[in-house]
Amino acid sequence: MNWFLLILSGCIELVFTFCLGKASKAIGIEKGIWGVSAVAAITLSIFLISKVIKTLPLGTAYTIWSGIGTVGTVLIGIIVFKEPVSFGRLFFISTLIISIIGLKTVSA
Repeated sequence: MNWFLLILSGCIELVFTFCLGKASKAIGIEKGIWGVSAVAAITLSIFLISKVIKTLPLGTAYTIWSGIGTVGTVLIGIIVFKEPVSFGRLFFISTLIISIIGLKTVSA
């Protein structure tokens, strides 16, 4: 259950970064709505990760949480916000994914 909550928390962090990206391009009330949504998402994400670290090792949980956020944010940037794709970006994101999987594999 805690691994599920950890992954959920990381995915909610992606909602935060998506809302942040939308807020940066919006104006007026739309900017406020995206901003409030970003704050709500990161609050929920941090609440969930704080529950998870009571039973999973802090280093493992935080690394996986931030890794999900990092990989997901790069992919959101590429897919949604049309950021550039390069071999280097994809290579290093791939190595990060492999490292996250390896860390979960060796964690109790």
